[in-house]
Amino acid sequence: MHSTAHPIEALHEAAPIADLGRRMAALIAPLVDGEGFMTTRMPGVELFTSCGQPRTPLIYDPCLIVVAQGGKVGYLEDRVIHYGAGNYLIQALPLPFECETLASPEQPLLGVMVRLDRVMLGELARALPAIHGDGESPSPMAAVTMNQTMGDNVLRLLECLHDPLLADTLGGGRIREVVFEALRGPQGDSLRRLIRVSGKYAQIADALAFLHQHYTQPLTVDALARQVNMSASHFHHHFKHTTRLAPMQYLKRLRLLKARALLGQQQHSVARAANTVGYQSASQFSRDYKRYFGMPPVSERRRAALG
Repeated sequence: MHSTAHPIEALHEAAPIADLGRRMAALIAPLVDGEGFMTTRMPGVELFTSCGQPRTPLIYDPCLIVVAQGGKVGYLEDRVIHYGAGNYLIQALPLPFECETLASPEQPLLGVMVRLDRVMLGELARALPAIHGDGESPSPMAAVTMNQTMGDNVLRLLECLHDPLLADTLGGGRIREVVFEALRGPQGDSLRRLIRVSGKYAQIADALAFLHQHYTQPLTVDALARQVNMSASHFHHHFKHTTRLAPMQYLKRLRLLKARALLGQQQHSVARAANTVGYQSASQFSRDYKRYFGMPPVSERRRAALG
């Protein structure tokens, strides 16, 4: 299934583009076990693995995702986004979408996620040409073909995970190498617009950040628009254009995804989960939950207890 070479030794062989996935998988495989995301010694870097998962709703914080083995298909309203070995995904904004994992026990999904921090993006973007004007809004979620530089940077990052001394001393620099190459890549514009002090894209990013901090509270389109100094009509238009969801539709999906995480932890009853994420009515919560996830929340809680 994986290369038999020692993970670190794999780096010192030639690594053409077509072979990058195998070499990344050789570095990731010894470090993962089970299903899902796993934290690493390096803050903001997580590894993930899966033996396959049907299409299911989820949400990622802003991040860069590299799949070394297996593949994923993202469904963002009317868009279908394929990403696997040979490319990486840029998630510039936290968008609810649906994702299918293409993998098996014999060939599990293997990959690495690097969380994107706006402060770091701002520091790294200073060396790049400034963006002038709003222009056409870039896609906040898209797959990018891996080039040699990005591949080499990711390999060096993964190498650090096998050596605590490297991780502690060079890890931050390796992360910055990966993020800087993403800023220079085809989706770099979507990242660089996040750090502008003006512009509709940056305003929607700010609204999303506010919404994620206050999603449990009663929120309206007018309140969100005021938060980013936009009229309600313009805010609604640009929010939907950027996220492909109306603001209140986004809020509902965010609350449901947060509630599913609570139910999965077995620490909340259905009523408590509903109240915790901002629902005033448990019955409305149950109806919305079943409509979005295809099962009532009580079934989700039972499934988590069995798993």
